[in-house]
Amino acid sequence: MRGRSNTPRTTTAGPLQIESLDHEGKGIARHNGKVMFIEGALPGESVEAGIYRRKPAFEQGYATKIFRESVARTDPRCRFYGLCGGCSLQHMDLRTQVAAKQRVLEDNLKHIGKVQPEQILPAIHGPDWGYRHRARLTVRNVIKKGTVLVGFHEKRSSYVADMTSCEVLPRRLSDLLPRLRELVASLSIHDRLPQIEVALAEDQDVLVLRNLEALTAEDESKLRTFADAYNVSIWLQPAGPDTAHPFHPPGADTLHYTLPEFGVKVAFKPTDFTQVNHAINRVLVRRALGLLDPRPGERIADLFCGLGNFTLPIARSGAMVTGIEGNAGLIRRAGENAQLNGLAGNTRFLTMDLFKIDAVQWQALGPFDKLLIDPPRDGAMELVKLIGADGPKRIVYVSCNPATLARDAEVLVAVHGYRLKAAGIVNMFPHTAHVESIAWFERE
Repeated sequence: MRGRSNTPRTTTAGPLQIESLDHEGKGIARHNGKVMFIEGALPGESVEAGIYRRKPAFEQGYATKIFRESVARTDPRCRFYGLCGGCSLQHMDLRTQVAAKQRVLEDNLKHIGKVQPEQILPAIHGPDWGYRHRARLTVRNVIKKGTVLVGFHEKRSSYVADMTSCEVLPRRLSDLLPRLRELVASLSIHDRLPQIEVALAEDQDVLVLRNLEALTAEDESKLRTFADAYNVSIWLQPAGPDTAHPFHPPGADTLHYTLPEFGVKVAFKPTDFTQVNHAINRVLVRRALGLLDPRPGERIADLFCGLGNFTLPIARSGAMVTGIEGNAGLIRRAGENAQLNGLAGNTRFLTMDLFKIDAVQWQALGPFDKLLIDPPRDGAMELVKLIGADGPKRIVYVSCNPATLARDAEVLVAVHGYRLKAAGIVNMFPHTAHVESIAWFERE
């Protein structure tokens, strides 16, 4: 069931020669004076493409025929690849994916930030299949087909992909997709249940059902039977994320993941932000702590700290750590995690909007010997502008957007006199164009 935007309007008259990749992993070619961005095409390939968007200076399309294949091309594992919009790079071998992401990071630092790292860190990568422990599945009651679909959106479409498995989800969850379709279809509110959020922890698997109407007694009975049969915990969310609560089995109100290298256990709720890739997160924390090198007695700030993913390992070193986050619920649970891990004595947690922080607020917090910054995609511009001559000697910046990292790096280097000692990518989302990275800044 494809959306109209997936249907090519025209087909190029001749083969396109793919020269390079853009930051989303699309092949770049030139044809009739225009730049062509072609999904599913790799550098060195000659392809025919279907065009779905035309602009005066560029066109966008997808490869419909490969005349000459790249050695980096591989067969996608997922049989819904090309329809589902969840992955965009399964046609590219993993080594090439990692290299392409490293190039995106370096290009952003050079062209946006006008900086170059003194050292390129080895890429952090791990399991490339079954890695995704968080997912938001869309539910759609399709009247014309007489069925319910549960999955990710189709490419370039608001339609839900008709998928019955997913290779980046752990197998036990992938195998549940057909069963979830049957379950939702059997409920009285099947057309009032738009979303199922998945959170897999080390102790349990949780499905959060976004129910826009109350369940009937029969619905509740079906959910309990499903939870028992497939060993999952079902939560209900009648409104915003804070309304999510356990339904069955009773008492399953917290989840957790561990960072064994640091003796840390992090409790969370299924609607809290946590990294989707648990294995990579453990390596990321190790890398970040290695670059930060926290020492006993140092004053360190963990900015955009969330649940304490970095705060608690830093505190384990004996440093005095201040965790700051704009979400009051996350800060409350971060404090509870500090208590849980016996680290309340050298941590403090503050609720503060770091996108609106001013000089007076910043000065009142410090001074700090070191900073760890882990912002959302918008980056931390307002924050980095406030770092003055008495700022920390070392900053470790964990980023989910290389463009805003590069923008902030320019301020740190050109304005505040830091050196970009090292940077590298973190392949948190294999088979997608998403680039996570980490950078180390130092000042004498």
